[in-house]
Amino acid sequence: MVFARLGDFGSEVPVFQRDGVSYDLRSLTPDITGAFLAGGGIASARAALTAGSLPELAGAASLRVGAPIATPGKIVCIGLNYRDHAEETHAELPKEPIVFMKDPSTIVGPFDTVLVPRKSVKTDWEVELGVVIGSTARYLDSPDDADAHIAGYVLSHDVSEREFQIERGGQWDKGKSCETFNPLGPYLVPADEVADPQALGLRLWVNGTQRQNGTTANMIFGIRHVIWYLSQFMVLRPGDLVNTGTPAGVALGQPDPKPYLRGGDVIELEIDGLGRARQEMVQA
Repeated sequence: MVFARLGDFGSEVPVFQRDGVSYDLRSLTPDITGAFLAGGGIASARAALTAGSLPELAGAASLRVGAPIATPGKIVCIGLNYRDHAEETHAELPKEPIVFMKDPSTIVGPFDTVLVPRKSVKTDWEVELGVVIGSTARYLDSPDDADAHIAGYVLSHDVSEREFQIERGGQWDKGKSCETFNPLGPYLVPADEVADPQALGLRLWVNGTQRQNGTTANMIFGIRHVIWYLSQFMVLRPGDLVNTGTPAGVALGQPDPKPYLRGGDVIELEIDGLGRARQEMVQA
């Protein structure tokens, strides 16, 4: 059972999906928000489905697939969190998580177009495991406390412009926050339906050529550690998204000439159990 949002951008309908059928959640919530997740929404949706009180959403198969959560209060990202990615970019392994923020308005659906920014010369791809927060996490005592604050997991694409990120003042956020730079989904999988989030394969293709093929087992800082660590510096609130880093295979780590993205390129990506997405690049 997974959660999704279907329909035109800005007017998506929240649904609960099982066996290919989409059930309308609007009798329980207007959207898949932090308030819904914090208020026991996952359990309520399961109970309503078992009771047969959720109607099927007519015409669901023909609707656009939106991001599976409403726009969060913040997107927090972890940089250089895979050993093989740090090695390919010739970076020293970090002693603590590298943290940066991404504009929440960058979130789009998993099959929406992604805009290559004007004057961009180094737009890059990054398949990532996204963690959606389900309850407020503030000064957690230990990484063991993290699970209680995770609502679920999602396929996330942390699109990056490397020149903006690295060469234009050394400030990462502006290379990460260009419009459409965080396709998300296709769906949110509840945490208790992911047997081991530290044993998931992540893969990405550009124009049919596989570029990334990694595993979350290769993280430098595991998911529980990341959530605990972030809670020491900021309050993680329900609905917030945490992007946990990318494995090796990004354009930045390729031999010259590096195959940075251009209009017309097609990205396909997937994570075990979290679905598959496809985005076409279009020049802004």
